[in-house]
Amino acid sequence: MSRETPTPIAEAALHSVFERLHRASRRDPAPSERLRADRLRRLLAMLLEHKNEFVQAISSDFGGRSRHESLLAEVFTSIEAVRHAQANLGRWMKPRRRPVRWMFLPGRAEVHPQPIGVVGIISPWNYPLQLAASPMAGALAAGNRVMVKPSELTPATGAVLARAIARSFSPEEAAVVEGDAALAAAFARLPLDHLLFTGSTRIGRLVMAAAAANLTPVTLELGGKSPVILAPSADTEAALKRVMAGKLLNAGQTCVAPDYLLAPSGREQEVVAAASRAVRRLYPTLAANPNYTSIISATHARRLRHLLADARERGAQLIELNPAGERFEAGGRRLPPVLVLGVQEDMALMQEEIFGPILPLIPTHSLEEAIQYVSRRPRPLALYVFARRRAEAREVLARTISGGACVNDVVLQVALETLPFGGVGASGMGRYHGRDGFDRFSNLKAVFRQRRWASTALLHPPYGHFAERMLRFLLRPR
Repeated sequence: MSRETPTPIAEAALHSVFERLHRASRRDPAPSERLRADRLRRLLAMLLEHKNEFVQAISSDFGGRSRHESLLAEVFTSIEAVRHAQANLGRWMKPRRRPVRWMFLPGRAEVHPQPIGVVGIISPWNYPLQLAASPMAGALAAGNRVMVKPSELTPATGAVLARAIARSFSPEEAAVVEGDAALAAAFARLPLDHLLFTGSTRIGRLVMAAAAANLTPVTLELGGKSPVILAPSADTEAALKRVMAGKLLNAGQTCVAPDYLLAPSGREQEVVAAASRAVRRLYPTLAANPNYTSIISATHARRLRHLLADARERGAQLIELNPAGERFEAGGRRLPPVLVLGVQEDMALMQEEIFGPILPLIPTHSLEEAIQYVSRRPRPLALYVFARRRAEAREVLARTISGGACVNDVVLQVALETLPFGGVGASGMGRYHGRDGFDRFSNLKAVFRQRRWASTALLHPPYGHFAERMLRFLLRPR
């Protein structure tokens, strides 16, 4: 294995990295189960060996990231993805029988999962390890080579990942390429066999357009405004404990974070009080609390402050949830949680994904109104409903469309490797995690095995009375 420390590469070198992986995938297109298991073993060992380096690098990139959040949401979730693939690899690889209609008997139908070749992963800055390692587990389990482009906003994490991958895998198995946004654009133009991009909807459109030149299949994990619906029967206190914990994970910089809250009209102050108590329990202090994560960059912090200023100018009430009454540096990257009341549709924070510790509160007069509010907007990556009455939760799930959903909690649907993860419409396309990821990064080849004697031969030319009778039977009204 290579022990060199990789450095950011120029666009010219990008193609040689890809060509090396591409040639290897064509030379050995069907790696054995034993080899795939070994690659997963090495990926797991890499995550365990370098976990502290990853945590330190992520915190450096964020200017302060909770160690526990990084261990749970980055390292643990990545390890779970690898271990789930290890436990199920043999079963996933087997041909899958499909039923055969009587007219095709005694033939046999099967689906054979095959590696597709080279999978490209453009990973984002908000979870720079997990959103590279988790899809990598699925791609390696499916027998592919992997090429990763980390975000330029997390250079320290990208450098650790590049070194760790280079030490754990040969250059013909996996590679990390570091560089700026221009390199990411060139990466998307490569003739990859599959491209997974996680990021904003705006950049996702550009990635898809670039990949279209090579007809590269894409999985786009985007985002959008994921709503929380408090049904009339919801327990406000219990709901807000979980909503605020999920909202403030990574300081709201999570693609499936609750983006806005729809609550029954007349319960606004009850929601504010419950949210305030939840924040006090979670983060008694904020400004120097190592458990409270900073905003990724000064640019992103300015954007969030602009959202608040715009809302205030348009008449919104901003309620800062600051248990210790601390002062925050005017241009700093720490922001206290803020509830926004009196929200109007033309406010900037209702026009774009917030991606920070800001939660608009919107009163609705009925569950029907809340459902209609969500349904009129672009389909979100996640939807959350809190209800003590099962009928209310069932109604919300049945009448709204989202990439995923969670009842009486938030975010956790993404943590299950047995559930597919992905968006719908503007929030993305394609699913991965677990078996769904293995299938996403595989060619599911349809195979029909014909026997020596086949009933379909009775319908070969020259056509006669028997063929006419068979056609009348096959085409009869049911």
